[in-house]
Amino acid sequence: MTQPEVPMAEWWYNNKTGVVEEGPQSLGSDRDGPYATKEEAGRAPQIAAERARKWAADDAQDN
Repeated sequence: MTQPEVPMAEWWYNNKTGVVEEGPQSLGSDRDGPYATKEEAGRAPQIAAERARKWAADDAQDN
């Protein structure tokens, strides 16, 4: 007999409050995610900055 699948928690970073939330608790426009772990969600501002730098570099290379 197989075990029922337990959904994994999703973590979100609230940009307005700076709080990591388990599951979407705030307005979509105020949060980033989902992230797989609480720690990863806590790094959301750094992750967003890293992605923005990469996109800017890619755009500069294309021009």
